[in-house]
Amino acid sequence: MRPSRYLIALVLSSAALIHAEPRLPSVLSDHAVLQRDRPVRIWGWALPQEKITVKFHNQTRTADTNGLGEWQVFLLPEHAGGPFTLSVTSDQATTPIERKDILLGDVWIASGQSNMEMPLKGFGSAPIKDSEKEIAAANHPRIRFLLQKRSTSSVPLADSADTWTECTPATAATFSAAAYFFGREISEKENVPIGLIDTTWGGTPAHAWISLEGIAAANLTSVASDAATIARDQGIADRLRADYARQAEAAKTAGQPVPTHPPIPNDHAGSWAPGTLYNAMIAPYVRYTIKGAIWYQGETDTSPARAQYYSRVFSTLIKDWRAQWAQGDFPFFYVQISSYTADNDGWGRVRDAQRRTLSLVNTGQAVTLDVGLEKNIHPPDKQTVAARLAANALATVYGKKMEYSSPEFLQATTEPGAMRVWFSHGEGLTTKGQPVGGFEVAGEDHKFVSATGTIEKVGAAETIVLNAPGVPLPKYARYAWTGVVTSYVYNAAGFPLGTFTSESM
Repeated sequence: MRPSRYLIALVLSSAALIHAEPRLPSVLSDHAVLQRDRPVRIWGWALPQEKITVKFHNQTRTADTNGLGEWQVFLLPEHAGGPFTLSVTSDQATTPIERKDILLGDVWIASGQSNMEMPLKGFGSAPIKDSEKEIAAANHPRIRFLLQKRSTSSVPLADSADTWTECTPATAATFSAAAYFFGREISEKENVPIGLIDTTWGGTPAHAWISLEGIAAANLTSVASDAATIARDQGIADRLRADYARQAEAAKTAGQPVPTHPPIPNDHAGSWAPGTLYNAMIAPYVRYTIKGAIWYQGETDTSPARAQYYSRVFSTLIKDWRAQWAQGDFPFFYVQISSYTADNDGWGRVRDAQRRTLSLVNTGQAVTLDVGLEKNIHPPDKQTVAARLAANALATVYGKKMEYSSPEFLQATTEPGAMRVWFSHGEGLTTKGQPVGGFEVAGEDHKFVSATGTIEKVGAAETIVLNAPGVPLPKYARYAWTGVVTSYVYNAAGFPLGTFTSESM
């Protein structure tokens, strides 16, 4: 147990003393999905030195609580199935705890900022494609949702109040559209129950989702510097909010109209502080056995202060989550952020950083440049986004024989007056009848200029040759570095090339 959890465990065990009966975390509720084919941890709290008996399906496991009243058992792996009942009894309580309608299937964590948070019913002026039709058809008893409410904490929490529900039109309407479409695709293709944990908060930076020990271990000095600015700005916002509240109360007391104020700048309700979202919205689930994670975030980190460090921060997040769950290098699939208007090169930098994160084992990227909107940061076509995430999972996790990746940049080689770019997953490169666009080259000075391109086959490899009259000795190549991207290159499977640069970043 980590030291930061001792106080929380003590409080929980004290509650157990008052009620004199065992308690389960909220994630072990009715309608839950437990991970198939893996040892599954079941845990909770009770009286110190109490004997606990757990029954599930045909298994019976026992454990003794420790001095703080904590206990855990591991169920042996079982295949997909259900519904089953989970029963927990103790030698100090007369009534067993029962959790009903439990399925065995695959559990996926879905996290990130607003594009993952965006529900099936959409965000006001930002709709989801075919929303009404999708909601009406969302009757899937074998898909289960857990929607984590927004919350922050200065220490890692051992539990959350949120519980599982069945997938119905009513529950799907307020659940992550991207996560729902991903889960539906996996459930249909694999014919297994799927559990989705939606733990998201729009407009948040990646460092808020990393544990403080993970940030420290990676020596992310950029986060420490950023944290000072965030704390200062949040302090100012908190004081303004308190002042506005006092003004409103005074006006009400005097029978006067409540004064209006402009929105408070830099007020993120504590959600930008390093580790706060990990503590409240990830830590409660790290003991829950999962299949993997999907992630859709990065827009907030396109600011100049953060974009140049995103590669280190994002890779730290993945490594940290894997360390916290202690379930090995579980699959982690993520979305390369879409095309969108930007007045700096932060969008290109973040997208390239996401591409470079593919160097971590068991990761996969869904490129979405072609579904982005110039004036709307929330693309409505979450079906395509989810299908590309699911393709990664179906091929690399579930063993389907299929192409699953966009063309991936391998290297750029120099030729007389030109550069040739090589790719993996590049079979059948095509622009679908449009000119090859969006490419740039630079010489030794790193000053990029627009280049013309031609798709050429070299043996079995398909390449793109780039030329720019003003750069007779090109050394570097890049693609889709601007915020808005309007030229696309696809492979034969229909997956688009994502942002890259051949520079060392």
